[in-house]
Amino acid sequence: MRVVAWNIRAGGGFRADAIARQLARWQPDVVALSEFRATPPSVKLAARLVDVGLVHQLATCDPRTTHRNALLVASRWPLQRIVLRSSPGDRCRWLLASITAPTPLVLGTMHVPNRVTGRKYPFLDAVLGCARRWRLGPALLIGDTNSGRRGLDEEVPAFNLREEGWIDALAACGWADAFRHLRVEARAYTWYSPNGRNGFRIDQAFVNAPLLARLKDAAYVWGGAASRGRRDRLSDHAALLVDLAES
Repeated sequence: MRVVAWNIRAGGGFRADAIARQLARWQPDVVALSEFRATPPSVKLAARLVDVGLVHQLATCDPRTTHRNALLVASRWPLQRIVLRSSPGDRCRWLLASITAPTPLVLGTMHVPNRVTGRKYPFLDAVLGCARRWRLGPALLIGDTNSGRRGLDEEVPAFNLREEGWIDALAACGWADAFRHLRVEARAYTWYSPNGRNGFRIDQAFVNAPLLARLKDAAYVWGGAASRGRRDRLSDHAALLVDLAES
């Protein structure tokens, strides 16, 4: 099973068709998109995913606010939304769903707000609360967390103790950072600052103990960009490809 998580930047815009083609080339079984919006390009992208077999879809966007960032999950298998009392309050940026795959699992997709919004730390705390009280079996929490480890996930200082502590707290209650589990000290950056062009790894997947034995790979790929010298041609984020064994 392949899960692809990708922040597609501002709903995809004129890049939506190329994003859809790139996703199809990665041959995902489940796609989790951040910055999906209630705009014609995002709607078109969702339809293109149906064409490649990702017919079961859930979205968090509000058609009354087309510029608000939201999420889309598209799957080959049926999806059922799960609501937990302790979920983050920002409902456009959090989506929890069960996937009725041959080997079922639960997927939590997130797009954590930036610090300047004042909503970041309550959001992180709510995700951690869900993780600590987890009773739903094998699961993957994935998306743009705007967080990372100091020194290791940044080219220049940006992350703080609270953000790094959140990742450590997830690990302490049994949720492994998939990329770091497989590549402990590897450097990889998933977003670059537009001014300083410094790199940061701010997109992650956290795998809980019941799912960890099925983890085969977790890799970052820049969509269709490297060969043309523009890593951000399709998005300013790299996609995260997580491969899981069926059983």
